[in-house]
Amino acid sequence: MLRNLLERWTCPEPHRHEMAQPNAPPNGGPAIPLDTFDDRLPPSIKSGWVFVLRAGTDTGFERHPNSHQRMVTLAGTGDMKTDAKGMPNDVKEESEIVGQSHVLVSDAGAALERRWISIPKNVWHRPVIPKGADWLVVSFHTVPPEELIEERPGGKRMWYEIERKRAG
Repeated sequence: MLRNLLERWTCPEPHRHEMAQPNAPPNGGPAIPLDTFDDRLPPSIKSGWVFVLRAGTDTGFERHPNSHQRMVTLAGTGDMKTDAKGMPNDVKEESEIVGQSHVLVSDAGAALERRWISIPKNVWHRPVIPKGADWLVVSFHTVPPEELIEERPGGKRMWYEIERKRAG
């Protein structure tokens, strides 16, 4: 169902071209308009993005202090490591975070927890993508695009949508 709904959405240029390039950064395009999902999302979902996470990459730990994230795999496989503490944990360095593995797959017949992950507010998470194939995911958040904060160890913060527009 999700794949069918997303097929109706067209990622605007130049993001579509950029995301298709083999050496493109592991970023998503613009936020997906929520009406793409025909009111099939829970009311708590306020934004969503498609990400092409590049094969062989490890983007490092991040967290969202203002949003509960839910993510589903559409194609490929990857390991979404989450902080083993599973709760807010202020750190200065990535080495202070103990990652717990959650390998996610795109097999429609796989159990729900093998395709989806739910990451509470303020919990560190780190996508690790094996070599060989990109990992295509949809990430949903409980705040609108312009309010989503991404934080890295050491307190570095950015407002995701503002930074994405600035880089584009």
